[in-house]
Amino acid sequence: MVEDEAAIADAVLYALRAEGWQAEHVVLAGEAVDRVKSKNFDVLILDVGLPDRSGFELCRELRGFSQVPVIFLTARDGEIDRVLGLELGADDYMVKPFSPRELVARVRARLRRANATPASEWRETGDFGHDVTGQRIRYAGHDLSLTRYEYRLLAQLLSRPGAICSRERLMRDVWDDAPDTIDRTVDTHIKTLRTKLRALTPDVDPIHTHRGLGYSLKV
Repeated sequence: MVEDEAAIADAVLYALRAEGWQAEHVVLAGEAVDRVKSKNFDVLILDVGLPDRSGFELCRELRGFSQVPVIFLTARDGEIDRVLGLELGADDYMVKPFSPRELVARVRARLRRANATPASEWRETGDFGHDVTGQRIRYAGHDLSLTRYEYRLLAQLLSRPGAICSRERLMRDVWDDAPDTIDRTVDTHIKTLRTKLRALTPDVDPIHTHRGLGYSLKV
């Protein structure tokens, strides 16, 4: 946990440790970078307003070398802040004041998915390969480095190639465990997915926008 308010940090650490989990706390973003580089963590809980730099900047740096799930815990509840956090690769966003029990539930959900290690089984569809049980997707022969919701969004589109999926359906099926997520989140994640796919095939954009309807995937 990266948090500069001692009272909040103490409450969260108590709740996490009461579940039997090991939990560490640092105050500065620089300390967090050093810890993540030297140890393996299952989940990071980041405050946005840190003394040395913002949690957004920290998340951007972490995503340069780690895909560990990130949960933002912050007093900033504006739409722009939520969208920015998700664009930078965060997996969840909780606003202060918050319920420690809800935070524990969200951490538990991340750990449950991370600890699931079933056998790999690839399904090939056009230029895409999808390991459903291993929750991996490759494109044009390359494994994609995806955040949790990027994976779920692309998997949803890949499950019905060519079919138009409305924003409402994508919100319901992809962000089913985050009911407070705003609908612009779909557009934000489509944008980041396009960037990653175009890096592999600059002349091809397999994600099609259908104005007023939604998105489809051409394979």
